[in-house]
Amino acid sequence: MQVAVLGAGVVGVTTAYYLTEAGHDVTVLDSKDQVAAGCSFANGSQLSYSYTDTMATPAFLAKLPRILAGLDTGIRYRAPLSLDLLRWGGAFLAQCTTKKAVLNTLAALHMAQRSKQLLAQLKGHLNDDFSYRAAGKLVLLSHEKDRQTALRSCELKASHGCDSSVIGLNEACDIEPAVTHMTGNYTAAVYSPGDDVGDANAFTQSLANYLLQNTQCKFLLSTDVTELIAEKRRIRSVITSRGELSADAVVVCLGADSPGLLKPLGIQSKILPVRGYSLTAPPGPHANAVSVTDLAGRFVICRNGENMRIAGFADFVGFATAADSRRLEQLAGLARLRAPQAADLTSRPIRRWGGFRPLTPAGRPLIGATHIKGLHLNTGHGSLGWTLACASAEALVSSILPAARSSQSPDRQLRSDSPVAVDQEIA
Repeated sequence: MQVAVLGAGVVGVTTAYYLTEAGHDVTVLDSKDQVAAGCSFANGSQLSYSYTDTMATPAFLAKLPRILAGLDTGIRYRAPLSLDLLRWGGAFLAQCTTKKAVLNTLAALHMAQRSKQLLAQLKGHLNDDFSYRAAGKLVLLSHEKDRQTALRSCELKASHGCDSSVIGLNEACDIEPAVTHMTGNYTAAVYSPGDDVGDANAFTQSLANYLLQNTQCKFLLSTDVTELIAEKRRIRSVITSRGELSADAVVVCLGADSPGLLKPLGIQSKILPVRGYSLTAPPGPHANAVSVTDLAGRFVICRNGENMRIAGFADFVGFATAADSRRLEQLAGLARLRAPQAADLTSRPIRRWGGFRPLTPAGRPLIGATHIKGLHLNTGHGSLGWTLACASAEALVSSILPAARSSQSPDRQLRSDSPVAVDQEIA
């Protein structure tokens, strides 16, 4: 099959890899002049295989008045009011029940566990190490309510094979001595020894190079996708700034940009852009080796190759970027206050970045077929795009023309018994 993959971020390029492994002829399109130039460029670097908790929970709902009042430093709400936002908000509120929070968290957990297995297989094909490390992860807790919530979450996930536990602050300091030099009012932590770190940008570039050197996969970069053409409820072609591209199937991996392309075809994807930020700086005298998340501050610190990556915040501002400088200064100030010796934020230049995470109301990606035959989605991963990339790509390939998949030779056929469930919440 001729398959067009729209989007050359970590999700799009990983999707292209698994499609080529399944025997398809793949073309990847992106408006940027290089792969991983969007949300995959400088994310938090964490492969959060254990920390898959959905945002839509009763606990988050209880904090909503404080967030809307602007009292939560880590979340800023300035999104312009629109019908799409109201639809998203209504769907999000509907997900904020205990039952749905459990289902959504476990769905992401199962996908993350599968993704860890797949990445272990895939990285052996790549020449670059993309700063991958089995680092483990500490989530530092400051409030008793957060500790109780973490206990329930760890107990739930433990019954599904996840190794994470709530530990005391002294034990957290033993695991990562750098925590001793952090100044937050921490009382406990969640420790997940199986979580890893890696450079999503370097991984995506390495995987793209592998595809170019070892397969027939093509990349059309600096190419704007302006419209999808469907006839009789079947996808026919993609209109681009370089002309029209015919395809048997199209996979949309455009993250927060997906809704604008899908809406004219009557597909309400309910994906909201959520602005996040990062700083990349040299390590300080007490740089942490274990990945560390400050839950109350809503930021993470981890080692990314020879540098430290500080990432955080979740801003609901539409596609506005005017406040980036101020928010990056706030992130730097918070890091200086809470982890003053983890990174050298006085050095120059510090790399500063902002990107739009694609968030669905349930916090789960949209994977699979739409009502337009031949049009598929692999988008809406929120902050877990790097974590879920391999498993969501496998799930996408398993959903695209099963008959074509069954014709592959055994050594190239993808597993049909994968524990990853395809998300069916696609309008």
